[in-house]
Amino acid sequence: MTSPAVDPAPDAAPVAPEPRTAVVPARRITGAVWAALSIVYVVWGSTYLGIRIVVETLPPFLSGGTRFVTAGLLLAAVVAWRQGPAALKANRRELGSAALVGLLLVLGGNGLVVLAETSIPSGLAALLIAAVPIWVVLLRTTLGERPGPGAVGGVLLGFAGLGVLTLPGLSGEVKIGGVLLVLVAALLWSIGSVSSARLPLPANPFTASAYEMLAGGLAALLVALLRGEHHELDLAAVSGRSWVALAYLIVFGSLIAFTAYAWLLQTAPVSLAATYAYVNPIVAVLLGALVLNEGLTRPIVLGGAIVVGAVCLIVSTERRG
Repeated sequence: MTSPAVDPAPDAAPVAPEPRTAVVPARRITGAVWAALSIVYVVWGSTYLGIRIVVETLPPFLSGGTRFVTAGLLLAAVVAWRQGPAALKANRRELGSAALVGLLLVLGGNGLVVLAETSIPSGLAALLIAAVPIWVVLLRTTLGERPGPGAVGGVLLGFAGLGVLTLPGLSGEVKIGGVLLVLVAALLWSIGSVSSARLPLPANPFTASAYEMLAGGLAALLVALLRGEHHELDLAAVSGRSWVALAYLIVFGSLIAFTAYAWLLQTAPVSLAATYAYVNPIVAVLLGALVLNEGLTRPIVLGGAIVVGAVCLIVSTERRG
């Protein structure tokens, strides 16, 4: 793995200063990291709307699997074209790790969100997914790390926000099953994100991303077959806007944004990569309200504000640590 893009202690004094001690400048977040973050911030926020439009007339796992297999093949072709076929080489351990991360991120994280959006608004799904940094802190704690008081407070505040966000499901305004699916998806996505920083993935992040998307996409297609989604598919009944939304998800949501995220996980701290979770919901909620006329109920607004505030607290605390 490459070194973090942010120095954890840029102002630390040398232990034994010498007469001509050189001043080492603090490492900064590079322009490439900011560009990748911007793509993940904006594009992924719009994918919740895209998913909601896709599942209007396309089955969830069949469309999701098609999305990621197509994007994975395209990315692999681009890597082979730009860097040569040798860039796609990976040993057995690296392939296994990429497959595992792909199953967690694509099948578990994204797949369950797609399934959930057949029954809940896209904005609510995005707000529930915003809890990813909260799960990341808890997972890192189980691995032996000790979060600071700010992170602990953020986790507690975040769970309070999640409690408020589940009220529409408990009151019957939306299906509680969809809410629970997204919560599980957030947990699986968090496990995949944390694991990707610890597993032996291919050194080329674009190669790793291609294999992750292929593994997760193929698994989603298998789930679609087991669910019998191919029997329900009627191509003549698929709307034009569902096809357009699927194409958008393949090119922008998967090929570009997912690759940017996979690159961030290998280049920047996980806590920094996870900051997308408090920008995506704002984009998703606004687009859902503007395009699909999704209602902004009091629990969604209040719970969403609490969760986003909790994530900001967690991330700002870790960036200072």
